[in-house]
Amino acid sequence: MTTHLPTSSLPSTRLSKVALPFSKSWNRAQFTFPKCPRFSIGPLRCAVSVVSEPIQSEKTNNGKPYPAEVSRTIMELSSVGTLSTPTLDGWPLGFGVRFAVDPHGTPVLFLNDATSKLSVNCKSSIHVQFEQYGLRTPQCTIQGTLEKPEDTTALKKLHSVWKKRFGHEVDEDHLFLLSVERVLQLEDFAEDGIWVTSSDYKLANPDPLRDFAERMIEEINTHNREDILRFCNIYVDLDFQVSDAKMLWVDRLGFDVRFRSPQNDVFEARIPFPREVTDEKGAKSSFNCMSQLAWEVEKNFHAAEFEKAKQLKKIEYTGL
Repeated sequence: MTTHLPTSSLPSTRLSKVALPFSKSWNRAQFTFPKCPRFSIGPLRCAVSVVSEPIQSEKTNNGKPYPAEVSRTIMELSSVGTLSTPTLDGWPLGFGVRFAVDPHGTPVLFLNDATSKLSVNCKSSIHVQFEQYGLRTPQCTIQGTLEKPEDTTALKKLHSVWKKRFGHEVDEDHLFLLSVERVLQLEDFAEDGIWVTSSDYKLANPDPLRDFAERMIEEINTHNREDILRFCNIYVDLDFQVSDAKMLWVDRLGFDVRFRSPQNDVFEARIPFPREVTDEKGAKSSFNCMSQLAWEVEKNFHAAEFEKAKQLKKIEYTGL
């Protein structure tokens, strides 16, 4: 028994049998499954497919978005962070701030008179975290110099960025820019960070699924537990059967899962989509088709003619 994500991308003649809402379940043995559009049932390689011009993240980062793209996504999805700057007596001081980002990912901050006097024209940093399903917290720290634009046109642009993000007017005299000199990106607490150059950060694009990824993850973890277990058991190269699993995040290249072994060890793995997706409809279509194929492989209706994910990360510091 399993369920499927709804998607309007499938033709109506097939949708009635394949893509059902989360809340409904059905028996696959009653149907003969058609091939899903844009998805090769056999042979399928569970890896990122090559688009016309492969980007750096697809070639070097094992099917994950490159850290510059992850950092841009974190900054787009967050609106509060910790600004750290040296005080007049040399002590570092960190305090919470609200921020928006301009089209290049540069943080736009609102500071009152007291804090701005401490920070302007000093080497500073802003640290931002984004919690994923309460289990993982990717974060980035941007280092740069806090600047006060003097040009009227530049100030109006900052005001426009702020109003678009928060929906209200602010005094332009309190808006500041933090130049991006370099960025430190971490996948979670207690993990090593990766330094990202200013140019890589500014050239990267935030993930196209970011605005609905959290909602999709919540729906899948709530209504599709059997599918998540099957994804882990079929698409990840394991020597045990997963006893519990949750999806952590989804992006244009695939999704991250965290699961428990029979020995109660906790692991994370990355399961790539068969090909890159660019919107919610494409992501749901890929989930539906991967779910169908995984069920057929599990029931020995179809051979596992795809490459399984082999990189596992054992989680020592938190649970599931």
